[in-house]
Amino acid sequence: MIEPRDELGTPLTDSAVKIMLLGSGELGKEIAIEAQRLGVEVVAVDRYANAPAMQVAHRSYVGNMKDGDFLWSVVEREEPDAIIPEVEAINLEALFELEKDGYFVVPNARATWIAMHRERTRETLVREAGVPTSRYAYATTLDELYDACEKVGYPCHTKAIMSSSGKGSYFVREPEDVPKAWEVAKKKARGSADKIIVEEHIDFDVEITELAVRHYDENGEIVTTFPKPVGHYQIDGDYHASWQPAEISEKAERRVYEIAKKITDVLGGLGIFGVEMFVKGDEVWANEVSPRPHDTGMVTLASHPAGFSEFGLHLRAVLGLPIPGEWVDGYRLFPILTPAATHVIKANQEGYAPRFRGLFRALSVPNATIRLFGKPEAYRGRRLGVALAWDKEVERAKRRAEEVAHKVELRTRRGEWQGQDYEKRKHLLT
Repeated sequence: MIEPRDELGTPLTDSAVKIMLLGSGELGKEIAIEAQRLGVEVVAVDRYANAPAMQVAHRSYVGNMKDGDFLWSVVEREEPDAIIPEVEAINLEALFELEKDGYFVVPNARATWIAMHRERTRETLVREAGVPTSRYAYATTLDELYDACEKVGYPCHTKAIMSSSGKGSYFVREPEDVPKAWEVAKKKARGSADKIIVEEHIDFDVEITELAVRHYDENGEIVTTFPKPVGHYQIDGDYHASWQPAEISEKAERRVYEIAKKITDVLGGLGIFGVEMFVKGDEVWANEVSPRPHDTGMVTLASHPAGFSEFGLHLRAVLGLPIPGEWVDGYRLFPILTPAATHVIKANQEGYAPRFRGLFRALSVPNATIRLFGKPEAYRGRRLGVALAWDKEVERAKRRAEEVAHKVELRTRRGEWQGQDYEKRKHLLT
């Protein structure tokens, strides 16, 4: 693991500090941009050419990251100072071998292994971290899925044991929904659906992400700093909008920090963790954890000072650089700059080389901007950009981000200009 650092080199020379991104989507792109600003050399790896982070990296490689030989070949060629996983589709055995051989995997291979598998995640939360979660059960056959849903109780959520962005998940309202839930898990999971986890439905007030950062302090000790919780909501299991700070009670906020500290202490390593939780009143339940920047945390591009978004915080922690904060009631807190919100810009058609219009109107909205990720291919529901807005009141920022996102239209080479169906979509931002 990297030690506290007081110097950096120059990219593309023998003094360079070098990071390798395994996965080069929009989150990796922002990490790469922060690295470029500090003169850190960036190598981006993904399964397809011209992925977002590749467009701002010094070098890139295209290949199957589930292939251990491919991973070893690019790592041995580049010899990075830090290997930063950004997606789930990675050969985990190779990560453990690389770490054993002396390479720094962020935050570490074990944390990545745990977080990429829902059973390992849930058992770690319950048995090692000892934090509260919803009731849950597992199933490997359709009959077992019926039994698991009965055990947990209706309504409930079924999820493929390895997937992401809501793929392979289903909201089961009654027993008649179970066969459909089984089909969705088997056909739509991005990873493995050999086992399905069934989770109790929590009637929460808000779903939040705590972006806990493990890093070195001025004494060379690893400490955890907590930005304000990020509120968010999902559609079809995928992030649709987020805002910071989340509107939760002071007692719940302290509980969020306590739970996030227990989880990240168990996982260890350096870097930012996106700890997802449900909050109802003063009660808090842990849900999942991501050992890297979180999609909902893109709001920090607007809410945090320049260089201190979740991507800047992650990079600083990974490089062994300091992170500001102050101790309040036993927790080290990172100050928020201003309330802010995001709203996704999603594709509503399939095709190559998407184009965007309505940008003059969108960018004319005060205290708002957009990020277009540069993904070369669109498919329905794929996140292609995000609107950012800020205001003195978080509710106004939420509405403004939604307004900006819905001003943007897109088309592919074989499609027609289409917007985000602003008038037809049910508004969930309340």
